[in-house]
Amino acid sequence: MASLLVTLLLAVFGRGLLRLVPIIGGIATGYALALIMGVVDFTPVREAAWLSIPNFTAPSFHWAAILFMIPVAIAPAVEHIGDMVAIGSVTRKNYLEKPGLHRTLLGDGLATTAAALFGGPPNTTYSEVTGAVTLTKAFNPKYMIVAAVIAIILAFVGKLGALLQTIPGPVMGGIMTLLFGSIAVVGMNTLVRAGQSLTAARNLVVVSLILVFGIGGMQFGGGQFTLQGVSLAALVGIALNWLLPAEKEDE
Repeated sequence: MASLLVTLLLAVFGRGLLRLVPIIGGIATGYALALIMGVVDFTPVREAAWLSIPNFTAPSFHWAAILFMIPVAIAPAVEHIGDMVAIGSVTRKNYLEKPGLHRTLLGDGLATTAAALFGGPPNTTYSEVTGAVTLTKAFNPKYMIVAAVIAIILAFVGKLGALLQTIPGPVMGGIMTLLFGSIAVVGMNTLVRAGQSLTAARNLVVVSLILVFGIGGMQFGGGQFTLQGVSLAALVGIALNWLLPAEKEDE
């Protein structure tokens, strides 16, 4: 809560440089309180080497894992589209037309494939980053390029990676509460700006069920095939939008 409060204060009342660092300010405050409370364990930092090579592993293929990942892959694809719309709404640019959704999705897929070939984690557009951009108003793509290069270089500093892992979960949780919530607000604002009435019966049903299915813990299936979270919410929204007839005020 302390991290969230400081982030909110800096984002709303900060001026100049302070307006650009609300997330860092929130994390720093929460981390300082965690240190005072004695809940930070520096053992991983002491044991980590100064310079280390990330643990690369060769890929392996299993049909069970592949079939399990097919429904899971729906989530980042839908998240990607939503993030493109959200970031376009904030920057006042239509990224669905230029460079085009087919190119951004292809780039996302190729990046994930390349990462998997080296045993790394999959890449997604990460909605929290979109929320951070919305919060800081740092729209220049050059910032992202510089941040990516710095992140790659710092990945070889073992002690830094271990230090970041000592940040308690509640500290990052306070920040994520704001960032993920801001994505939902940006999405709804996009619908309103497009002239869609959220109180119309059809739109109310679609949006409400997407929200409830997405964050309410709904689950479909079992065993190795399970739909839940963003994947389930996306399919529900697409199906309802296709099946429910358009109202006169939506035409």
